[in-house]
Amino acid sequence: MVSVILPTINAGETIGKLLSAINNQTVNCELIIIDSSSSDNTPEVAGSYGAKVISIEKTAFNHGGARNHAVRHSQGDIIVFFTQDALPYDKYCIERLIKPLEQADVAASYGRQIPRGDAKPTERFARTFNYPEKPLIRGLEQVPELGIKTFFFSNVFSAIRRQEFERFGRFPDNIIMFEDMIYAAKLIVNGFRIAYVPEAKVIHSHNYSLAGQFKRYYCAGISFKKQSWFLQYAGSNREGVIYFRQQMKYLLKERRYLWVFYALCEAFCKYCGYHLGLHCDKIAVTLPQGRT
Repeated sequence: MVSVILPTINAGETIGKLLSAINNQTVNCELIIIDSSSSDNTPEVAGSYGAKVISIEKTAFNHGGARNHAVRHSQGDIIVFFTQDALPYDKYCIERLIKPLEQADVAASYGRQIPRGDAKPTERFARTFNYPEKPLIRGLEQVPELGIKTFFFSNVFSAIRRQEFERFGRFPDNIIMFEDMIYAAKLIVNGFRIAYVPEAKVIHSHNYSLAGQFKRYYCAGISFKKQSWFLQYAGSNREGVIYFRQQMKYLLKERRYLWVFYALCEAFCKYCGYHLGLHCDKIAVTLPQGRT
């Protein structure tokens, strides 16, 4: 059995389309909704699509703990994670996503994210850079070459075998964000591998503001700092430099000259946010939880 875990809050306008697409997949799925006390009709709509709805208080939500709680109510041997703003590209995406988990040493997989039509140029580049067309299975041997990028993983659309999920302690509880990447690192340092499956696609992107990017990377710094073992793999800024150089080439090639300046500002916000998060313990507890 495959169980789909979906955190929601006030998703009434879009949740029906998403759950209909999941129910139409070529793989039968158990639907588990972990809802943060929505003030709209999200729980009722989810229930009408056959989902089991678990309600929690908004203040109780965090990316790791909420998903762990939902998994405890599921039955599947494979756990598939979605976010409420991701939409399956076709009816085969879950089938393709879980296929690599048939290999004993592959414990988790994640799919490709296709940008929405309104995605701005910097966001389009981010999706292309992080979700290329070529499949890849990563393990510990990639760390010298890829650094922290070895552990890249996204719960926007991912799958984890329950056996390994339970064995390695589930997601870290009470973490602001990046519970997915930290758990992927746990798998890899313990000898397992994760698969990137570009044939398994969802439509998903964000048009973050500069302030939003600062907050997101600030939260990343806080989350990584709390997992001190993880930081040994994030000792340099090499991956960020590679990303920035390729982003500049992309924008210039597309003749998006004004967006070059925007990308410079965005890189500055990311860098400042991340390093402030790494070194700013007192402010960490006051930040609200992000949703995606």
